[in-house]
Amino acid sequence: MQNPAPKKSIQQDIIAGLVVFLVAVPLCLGIAHASGVPIIAGILAGIIGGIVVGILSGAQISVSGPAAGLTAIVLAQVEKLGSFEAFLFAVLLSGIFQIAFGALRAGLLANYFPSNVIKGLLAAIGVILIMKQLPHLVGHDADYENDMAFKQPDGENTFTEILVALRSFLPGAAIVGLSCLLMLVLWDKSRLKKSLFPAPLAAVLLGVIINEILVSMGSGWAITSSHLVQVPVLGGETDWSDIFRFPDFSQWRNPAIYTGAFTIAVVASLETLLNIEATDKIDPYKRFAPQNRELVAQGFGNVIAGALGGMPITSVIVRSTVNANAGGTTKLATVVHGVLLAISVFLLPQWLNKIPLSALAAILVVTGWKLSHPKLFKEMAAEGRNQFLPFIITLAAIVLTDLLIGILIGLSISLLFILYSNLQRGFHVIRENHVGGTVTRLVFANQVSFLNRAQLATTLAQFKKADQVVIDARTTDYIDPDILSVVREFKNEQAPVRGVQASLIGFKDRYPIDDEIQYVDVSTRDIQAQLTPQKVLQVLKEGNERFVSGNRLHRDLIRQVDATSYSQHPMAVMLSCIDSRVCTELVFDLGLGDMFSCRVAGNIAGAKVLGSIEFACKVAGAKLIVVLGHTQCGAVKAACDLVESQTDPAAATGLTNLGSLTGPIGQAIRMERDTKENRTSNNGAFVDRVAALNVCAVMDYIRSNSPALNELIESGKVGIVGGMYDVKTGKVAFRELTHTDTELTEFIGSNAERPGE
Repeated sequence: MQNPAPKKSIQQDIIAGLVVFLVAVPLCLGIAHASGVPIIAGILAGIIGGIVVGILSGAQISVSGPAAGLTAIVLAQVEKLGSFEAFLFAVLLSGIFQIAFGALRAGLLANYFPSNVIKGLLAAIGVILIMKQLPHLVGHDADYENDMAFKQPDGENTFTEILVALRSFLPGAAIVGLSCLLMLVLWDKSRLKKSLFPAPLAAVLLGVIINEILVSMGSGWAITSSHLVQVPVLGGETDWSDIFRFPDFSQWRNPAIYTGAFTIAVVASLETLLNIEATDKIDPYKRFAPQNRELVAQGFGNVIAGALGGMPITSVIVRSTVNANAGGTTKLATVVHGVLLAISVFLLPQWLNKIPLSALAAILVVTGWKLSHPKLFKEMAAEGRNQFLPFIITLAAIVLTDLLIGILIGLSISLLFILYSNLQRGFHVIRENHVGGTVTRLVFANQVSFLNRAQLATTLAQFKKADQVVIDARTTDYIDPDILSVVREFKNEQAPVRGVQASLIGFKDRYPIDDEIQYVDVSTRDIQAQLTPQKVLQVLKEGNERFVSGNRLHRDLIRQVDATSYSQHPMAVMLSCIDSRVCTELVFDLGLGDMFSCRVAGNIAGAKVLGSIEFACKVAGAKLIVVLGHTQCGAVKAACDLVESQTDPAAATGLTNLGSLTGPIGQAIRMERDTKENRTSNNGAFVDRVAALNVCAVMDYIRSNSPALNELIESGKVGIVGGMYDVKTGKVAFRELTHTDTELTEFIGSNAERPGE
């Protein structure tokens, strides 16, 4: 559901509509002039874009009207079709085409515009506004078409026009423009920013007042009419017959009419989709403009424009941005702007013609600065090269060419980056250290196209004799036939010849290749015989690191069930607590058959536990004994409270067998002498130190009470280590039995909570 605009939006929208109207007047006139059509056609297009499209559209802050991006197309089509009336017929037909585009849901094309290109478009508009309006800011108005193209109709370009302006600026216009610019900057930094009176309107009034003072003083710096807004005045050189022109329907047999109409429809639709995508990003309420509805609204607007003598209409990013910055929140603002344009033609032209163009230029310069603020460049740079380069190239291309060409260049660059990314991301390589050795897993992406063929073939060619390779397609929805041929050739021909063990996973059900697994991921007799206690300890440490990082090995558990169904050859035997948070196979990322597990509350040892460990090491061949305690242990907490209160466990709890657990832990409690006060379960640091000492005590108990195990340990055939699992982080700290007092302190301290935690 889209965020609703606030209730006070009506007042804001009326003010924003007024500001957009003031900016739109010279733009409509200038674009019409640059396009080679009657001046009034630009105003009509603005009226229809504001009222008709504004009512029908679902976009809340987008403003429609004549667009500078269509200038070259309009100029070419008028010349090609031979008359303005024939061109109007093409505009009318282009609207019908746009309605058809919307009905066919072609607006979904907007969803495929990359965000970095859209942000590049917005930033480019900002840069262009600043550079194009700087000459007008100082009164150089020789070319007020606001043409977005780099090359201008007067032979200059965006850069040279600024130099020309510096040589031919008007002092009065410069005073007005710079004063309005300074006022807008200060307004934005003061408390006035929160006032209901809009800063752009204040800038316009300031410009009018300054110029009227210059006029009343008879100053030579007073701004003349050629540098003021020039709305046609009815009753002068303009009458009603000059306002409304009608299409020449007799041209319906002319094929060029339909070609021109389709061209206008496609370009206008593309520019509209780009602009509403961009305006969605500057909408303060982040609403989504329905693209297909927008195409239909634009289509109806162009049908009416063609029927009454207006220019083609699109969504216009400059006016939309001014609308957003002026506080517009709903499409009421664009309707108000259209109504005011109509009133300006019929009722108030004399008043509008007092507004200096330099005052409007100040508004647009500030708007451009907000669009191309340095903060945006920093944000895009922080997102990495693949986002920043298409963004900056789009910006530069639009500034140095024009809107449509620049966007096409930006889309092309973005597409190249996407292709390059696909070349690199068709699969990723994961190296896994299984008990049977290192396995290299090639995990295919969701889509693997022919573009990834070269990278895959190169990667597979690097494997040598005895390497274990797994090609994993379990999460892949589509694999190109060219990729399948590379996989098939490697599995059936290259791998056997080179002595590479190649395994396939995830192909059987969807592709004409059978799965086959050759690597060993369980502890076998041969693997167990090659292991040492130190190697097993390293396996456990690496497994715990994977568990903590979330990068656990892929294991085919059903295959492991089959592989271990006739025998088991565990690497280690682990005595741990029954705590539900300490699932040892998961904590150490082990598979079926890799470890014997003895679990008892408080990880204490008794005769039955010793018998189990002896069987695991002497008979089954386990190479390492691990006594694993953990922080916040419930059995240790209970023992601490009972020992402190000198209470009989059975009498205190009614659990007749609890003493068999808490009694042995009492030895560790007596070993802990550092804590003088609060030796209860309420002291987390004390509990964790006791748990660590209990691990050490159990290790001593095992060696002292099992001659068989002690002999294996003394001979180095079996190792014994203690571990403490942190239930907060998932990490395990290990310490061997042959410790010094310093090492024991580190082992206990590394797992103890800080006082108060």
